[in-house]
Order: sequence, then C-alpha cells, then structure tokens
Amino acid sequence: MLSDDMRPDATQPHGMRSRLAHRTWWKAPAVASLLGLPFLVVEFNWFRSQDGLGAFGGRFYWSAGLLALSWALPHRRSLRTPRVLAAGAGLGCVLLPMLFALALGAALAGS
Repeated sequence: MLSDDMRPDATQPHGMRSRLAHRTWWKAPAVASLLGLPFLVVEFNWFRSQDGLGAFGGRFYWSAGLLALSWALPHRRSLRTPRVLAAGAGLGCVLLPMLFALALGAALAGS
C-alpha cells in the first residue's frame, strides 16, 4: 500500500500536495520571460526588417525554444535546476545580440 506522499498527483486526496510538487516552479521561467520576451519581439522585428532571420535564425529559435522548455518542464522539485538553466540560457541567448550591440557602440564611441 502506498502512503499518501507516494501516490501520483491524480490519486492524491483533495487538498493534499505531493512532496515532489514544487510550489514556486514558475518563478524562474516568469522572470526570464518578463525580461526576455520584449527583447525577443524587438529582435524578431529587426531581423524581419532585414529580409529574414539569416545567420541569427538559429540563435533566435534556440532562445525561444529554451524559454518555452523552461515553462514546459514538469513541476517537480527535482527538475528545478534544469528549469533554471533552461530559463537562464534562453535569456542569455535573447540578450546576447543587444549586449554585443551595446559593447560595439561603446567601443566605437571611445575611439
């Protein structure tokens, strides 16, 4: 017989949560999405105005895919680290072109 803590979520008595469930699973994907989605939209519009995604298409799709993966992972405590890593990598891929543009602008302004 399974104890109440070991039952799957579908067979848990009403009001009981499994120890495997993670209450704050949504925080890392939400922060990454709130910071990254505006930049992702700006980059997509900028790339589209330049006749397509071109060489940056792979990075654009990877960043969108990693942000989506951080939301899609199961809500278990054991997957907290992969969720944070996916959200952070997605955010890093989104911010990379903007940070490169700022660094290039600073380097050209200094010379």
